[in-house]
Amino acid sequence: MVTLAVATALLLGSGGTSGWLMLRGSKDAKSQQPGQVLPLDAVTVNLAGGHYLKMKIALQATDDLKEKPDGSRALDLAIAQYSNRQLGELSSTEGRLKAKNQLLETVNQAYDHRIMDIYFTEFVMQ
Repeated sequence: MVTLAVATALLLGSGGTSGWLMLRGSKDAKSQQPGQVLPLDAVTVNLAGGHYLKMKIALQATDDLKEKPDGSRALDLAIAQYSNRQLGELSSTEGRLKAKNQLLETVNQAYDHRIMDIYFTEFVMQ
């Protein structure tokens, strides 16, 4: 009985610590202030089934990114992520949002967590 109580206390304690660390990390990310917006050139990506997507994106940097980032890496990641996707995947608002969030996560990591958001300024599928 004592062992079960100790195990429960350890489990709850580690869960609480993990939760606190996650919330603390989220707070730090949310405390970043927006910096410059970097508009990138439009790209056309081949989708599955002979369709294509023409998109133009802009990167919202954090204010601690002082020099203008090279957008080539972000465009390369966008092309890699969207190539050969099904038209139906990106036709719904939910599908586009999911794909955008995946791209944001990838781009943010590539730019050392200094990209706060990605804006689609053009998104045309055919």
